[in-house]
Amino acid sequence: MARIRNRNSADFQDREALWKVGKYIRLSREDGNAVSESIVNQNNILDDEIPHFFEDGRYEVVDTYIDDGTSGTTDQEREDFQRMVQDIRAGRINCIIVKNLSRAFRNSANQGRFLEEFIPLYDTRFISLYEPRIDTFLNPEVVHSLEVGIVGFINEQYAYKTSKDVRRTFRHKREKGEFIGAFAPYGYTKASEDRNRLQVDDEAAQVVREIFSWYVGLGMSKAGIVKRLNELGIPNPTAYKRLHGLRYENPHANQNDGLWSQSSVSRILQNPLYIGTMRQGRQKVISYKIHRRTSVPERDWFVVENVVPPIVEQATFRLAQALHQKDMRTAPGQGKVNLFAGLLHCAECGKGMTRRTSKGYVYYACRTYTEKSKEHCAKHTIREDRLEQAVLVSLQKQIELLSSRSDIFAEIGQAPALRSNTQRINDLLEQRRKELKKLPILQDELYKDWKSGEISQEQFHRLREKLEERAEQLQQTISNLQQEVKAQTNGADVVDAYLAFFLRWQNIGKLQRGLLVEFVRAIYIHINGEVEIEFQYADPYRRILEAAAGSQQEPLETR
Repeated sequence: MARIRNRNSADFQDREALWKVGKYIRLSREDGNAVSESIVNQNNILDDEIPHFFEDGRYEVVDTYIDDGTSGTTDQEREDFQRMVQDIRAGRINCIIVKNLSRAFRNSANQGRFLEEFIPLYDTRFISLYEPRIDTFLNPEVVHSLEVGIVGFINEQYAYKTSKDVRRTFRHKREKGEFIGAFAPYGYTKASEDRNRLQVDDEAAQVVREIFSWYVGLGMSKAGIVKRLNELGIPNPTAYKRLHGLRYENPHANQNDGLWSQSSVSRILQNPLYIGTMRQGRQKVISYKIHRRTSVPERDWFVVENVVPPIVEQATFRLAQALHQKDMRTAPGQGKVNLFAGLLHCAECGKGMTRRTSKGYVYYACRTYTEKSKEHCAKHTIREDRLEQAVLVSLQKQIELLSSRSDIFAEIGQAPALRSNTQRINDLLEQRRKELKKLPILQDELYKDWKSGEISQEQFHRLREKLEERAEQLQQTISNLQQEVKAQTNGADVVDAYLAFFLRWQNIGKLQRGLLVEFVRAIYIHINGEVEIEFQYADPYRRILEAAAGSQQEPLETR
């Protein structure tokens, strides 16, 4: 049996130093909403019991350290536990009190190091209220007792079993295509009656549709899409979640400025969730003790199709993926991708073609010849306007070969009506106007606070500058939104990409990036300027009919 050295009450009363107490409280994810282990309940118990340990009254509760929704299997990921450790080292506190050992530790090795090494090193008192009751000032040897070691082992085994059960449950849900994330992806919300089921968020879903339409239908680059979203004052996914009251957090959330970036647009364009396919299990934690995430091979992902209401159509999504595989570079100062980017090749060496301007004309020439060696290939040059005309005529002839235009019209006639975004843009415009209208009131309140002495002059000037900057941003956003409404009124509304293509194909008069990538795999330029086109499909008419048939899906409701 471990040797126990007791300190009598006289020794305790003789201590003249002030006990600087820190309360530590933790509620783990697996605890859920259990009342007995709630944050409030733990705090009330500690407040009730603290006076009994300091009958002379020589104590002060310095701070309360709370890790809410955090596992006790690791110390490093508990922010307030680490803050408490730093305060002990700095001498800010010299006494810790917890409800029981499981609140402080779910890892027996960490428990041993903390109680047997760290606490004595910094001459700190550790108190645990419930069995095994611990007070390292009255009985410092108790931390070496068999009972404390056994409880630490049992607490760790509980964490291991819970982790195993949770993983088994998550696997079962993933296999069925049930969503297990904490926050629904952008464009969706969790159903109120079933938190594992996703439903369409009409407001965000419309933004997703516009991103695909701009990218696929209008040939806009991701940089161009980012610029347009930010000009319209549309909040990015992180800001959108927070505006709707969600406590969304990620490693970079604090640095998020509410603006869109190319990476966020790219993630949306490549996410098959928007056609109803759920992908989960792409990462995993190493173990219940090591919470660092690691990537999972694609073959081990959980992929379930048709379990989520689609936001974009299969054909549009497929075309977006084809565009991703092409060279998506844009010309300097342009928001759109070059029409032939990634499609042009030299017929002799197979390398790409370089684009240059000379005497007011744009030319394409073999990259090997112009940039590497004139000995290894010929010039293979062609003017851009002539190339456009040659490709356009070729596509027109392909479309004219349709055996029955009436069949195409019949397919299109059954498709959903073109959706207008005017109402959504008007709603955004009204919101920004209301916000701008509130700013003068805020400025008046700020002035009153300064005059009453509630804020300093420096604070007043800094906050006033922020309000003025916000006013300028809102005025620019309102101007952009007004231009968007005007463009839509004039018939420039962005519509479903494929449906727009179907309407244009009957009388195509100009090449478009989306149509070009959909039908053309590669364009080869011969030495005499001859153009050879390799089409994506041997039977393009079948693809058009498939796309038209796909557009007959029931339309999603929009605001």
